[in-house]
Amino acid sequence: MTSSASAAEIWRPHVTVACVVADGDRYLMVEEEVGGRLVYNQPAGHLDDHESLASAAVRETLEETGWTVALTDLIGVHQWRSTEHGDGVVRFSFAARALSHDPRRPLDTGIHRALWLTRGEIAALGERVRSPLVLLSIDAWLAGQRLPLSCVASLLPEPPAP
Repeated sequence: MTSSASAAEIWRPHVTVACVVADGDRYLMVEEEVGGRLVYNQPAGHLDDHESLASAAVRETLEETGWTVALTDLIGVHQWRSTEHGDGVVRFSFAARALSHDPRRPLDTGIHRALWLTRGEIAALGERVRSPLVLLSIDAWLAGQRLPLSCVASLLPEPPAP
C-alpha cells in the first residue's frame, strides 16, 4: 500500500477482549440477544479508544455480568473472521478471578443474564455459542496456557478512579 492510501482503504480488525472466569468446573457466561437470537459468550466486548486491553476486559466483565474481577493471566490472542458480521476479529482472552458481585447492577443492553456453566454444558449449546473463540479460550485455559499480563503492557495513562 502506498502512503497516499486513504484511511478508508486501511483494513482494521475488530479488537475485542474476553474473560475466562472459573469457579471450580463452572465458567462465567452471558446469555445475550444478538441479531434476534439468544447466544452464549464469555463476558466480552470491544476495546474502546484510549483504553488498555486489561481495563477493557475488567470493564466488559462488570458491565455484562455485575462481577468485579481481577485479571490473572493472558490466555492467548486469537484471530477469527466473524460469521455474524463478516469482519475480522482479534480477541485477547484473559483469565480472571471473581472478586465480588453486584446483583442489582443493570447489565448491558442485549444481555439477558449472567450464568455459570460447565464446559460440557457450554459445548452442548452447539450453535448457540456465539463464536468458536469461547471454547477455544476455555480449552487453552484448561490446557494450562498462561502468559504474564505484561505481554499486553499499555503505555496509555490509566483514567482517574471515579
